[in-house]
Amino acid sequence: MPKIGYSEAEREKIREALIDTGLKLFSGQGIQHTTVEQIYTRVGISRTFFYSFFPAKEDLVVQAFYRQQPQMLAYAQKLMDDASLDWRDGVGQFLHNVCYGGESRFAIMSVEEQQALSKCLSGENRQEFQKRRLRFFTELLHVFGVDVEPQTVKLLGNLVFSAAILHKAVPDTLPFLFADAADEMTAFQIRSILDYMETLRRQ
Repeated sequence: MPKIGYSEAEREKIREALIDTGLKLFSGQGIQHTTVEQIYTRVGISRTFFYSFFPAKEDLVVQAFYRQQPQMLAYAQKLMDDASLDWRDGVGQFLHNVCYGGESRFAIMSVEEQQALSKCLSGENRQEFQKRRLRFFTELLHVFGVDVEPQTVKLLGNLVFSAAILHKAVPDTLPFLFADAADEMTAFQIRSILDYMETLRRQ
């Protein structure tokens, strides 16, 4: 028989478990292919109880992305601290991981997923989401030794995630792009981003 009453500490523990489980599933099988049922079943709660924490799946997605940001920063720092990698190899490995997955698989939203999330974010929540994304990219670039003004941070953020999103979109969402040239396209984008970041480091 399900438990009726939960303490605040118990509720917080369940909420954390939902976010961690959601992020793991989003990273492994994609946001679109992850259902609310998969998440609450793994945590061991009911559907109704899930919605007492998150009114919609998109609310959990936002929290999962917030949870992912320090993990990405830690992975970037690990690469920068790796004596066997020079700067370009370390940053390049991070960018490759963002686009393809690998040692640290990250959840990247598709075009459709971004559109769905955008519709669910209120004005205040949208501003908070953008503010936290800007802070994250600023911290990430600082880890890479690139300290620039906010507009350049936004440009680099767009370049990095547009490469990942475009890679993810071929061929299903963008079927008229040449799928057999997708990997070459992503490699070119990563090299171009690295070239640009290197010029910023020298300034």
